Amino acid sequence: MKTAFVFPGQGAQYVGMATDFMEKEPEFAAVLSNFDSVHGTELARIMAEGPEDLLKETKYTQPAILFHSLCALKSFQIRSGLRPDFVAGHSLGEFSALVANGTLDWSDALHLVHKRGEFMIEANAGVPFAMAAVIGLDAQTVLDICAEAEATGLVRAVNFNTLTQTVISGTESGVAKASELARAQGAKRVLPLVVGGPFHTPLIHQASEWLIREMKDIEFKDAEIPLVSNLDALPNTVGAVSREKLGLQIISPVLWVDCVRRMIDGGVGRFIEFGPQKVLGGMIKNIDKDVQIFNLDKLADLDALLEALSAGQDTNEPE
Repeated sequence: MKTAFVFPGQGAQYVGMATDFMEKEPEFAAVLSNFDSVHGTELARIMAEGPEDLLKETKYTQPAILFHSLCALKSFQIRSGLRPDFVAGHSLGEFSALVANGTLDWSDALHLVHKRGEFMIEANAGVPFAMAAVIGLDAQTVLDICAEAEATGLVRAVNFNTLTQTVISGTESGVAKASELARAQGAKRVLPLVVGGPFHTPLIHQASEWLIREMKDIEFKDAEIPLVSNLDALPNTVGAVSREKLGLQIISPVLWVDCVRRMIDGGVGRFIEFGPQKVLGGMIKNIDKDVQIFNLDKLADLDALLEALSAGQDTNEPE
């Protein structure tokens, strides 16, 4: 059975994240301290103490989730020699995955996602926007709804999370119209999302341009372990290609369902999610209930995870 390591994106954060990993491994804390020193931030304090509203700000959320995910991964690697056959991440989680397969340095990845968060907010300054999760409709129906709602305002299907959960993003008017149409089509729920911009749409095209410039002088190494990209759901090991895809990913849909299917078609039957909470595990289980899902969020769960892996015991149920 092949194994994939996967990494969550924005929305999984919580106050207190990664503190247990840093207490166990002081070198992890040193990485975060260096980040704060270089960027003039207080991310370590915000992660440990909050307030939650500040942690939710995209420029803090993104490096916080990446840092937590990599603390979990590296703590696991200290105890286990298990090597993945594929890596993948959801949106910003793709940066975590690129550290996991050796393409990016940890500190470089922290810097890039911090800047990425700033760019994603700044690129849409002053334009009314919205995002919402449509639950209970298939992806094609959501695509058709967005096409119809475009007459009101730009709106796109941007996160294909499961077979029946698709996130839409765009102008406030476009998302409102698409949400209305989705309810009329029988959506079980349409949940507005608290976000800082119309992510993964052309409305933040400047963020893509700024990020491409920011990545220009960052080393992206070739890897042995392929990353399955959000952009096209294709495996890749070439560093320069990963850099190019990250620049486009910020304004393009996250093809998560296709990524998971690509890995399963490649022989993956076991997914290990590293990072806060169990967001991706639930999504993957909804895409294919027969695969095994394991998660590592807190240090206290590491022994149980290693035992479950050894026994082949699934630790996640579909939501």
